[in-house]
Amino acid sequence: MRTTKQQQREIKSRLDEKLSLSAPTPALLESLASECATSSSQDATFQYAFALSKSASSPPELSYAITLLGSLLKSGYPHQIDCMIGSAQAHYLLRHYKEARSTAEAILRNNPQNALAGELHVASMLALEEEEKKKVRDVAIGGTAAVAALGLALLLGGRKKH
Repeated sequence: MRTTKQQQREIKSRLDEKLSLSAPTPALLESLASECATSSSQDATFQYAFALSKSASSPPELSYAITLLGSLLKSGYPHQIDCMIGSAQAHYLLRHYKEARSTAEAILRNNPQNALAGELHVASMLALEEEEKKKVRDVAIGGTAAVAALGLALLLGGRKKH
């Protein structure tokens, strides 16, 4: 699926909005954590991990979600795609865009019609591109500042000798 830059920005904006609106409340997380701790059910673990995967304000919770979802995948949990979506969401919210993109691509290879995976893929690619542009701009600004400082130092240093 080819998209223009404007379409990519719109997709990323919609995904960011979806993720911010679906962030779980502390009460929900506490309830799910309690249920997960008292039950040995993979479904309880999945519900807790998937809710954690949307906890944008807490990087440790996002990392824990990735760990839980990964262990569910390894144990053969039947809802593999949902685990991968949760993991991709958590990576995206952690700004680990390469991992989010890679996970979304893995989902799309087997389920090309998965809309959320498509959105995560496009948004991750755009975020990576924006991150790279920012790095290049920062390096250029830093380089310019260093050259200016060197020039000023040489200019001032040359005046002291006279």
